Amino acid sequence: MKHEKENRVYIETPAFIGRNVPITELSKAIGKVTKFIRIGLQKGILTFEFALKKDNLSAFNYYCPDKKV
Repeated sequence: MKHEKENRVYIETPAFIGRNVPITELSKAIGKVTKFIRIGLQKGILTFEFALKKDNLSAFNYYCPDKKV
């Protein structure tokens, strides 16, 4: 059996600073529209962040810590 030499690429990852990653940034990173991410968070399907419903409103606030993404 012939063994091929593995090509490994190492990248420098940013330090986790506890920032809230915007939905638009996540959308670009994973190639999904923002609506997909928002609905997934509202329904609890996506678990890397969470959605909080504002009192007496239909609007949500989203929180995605950079460490979980």
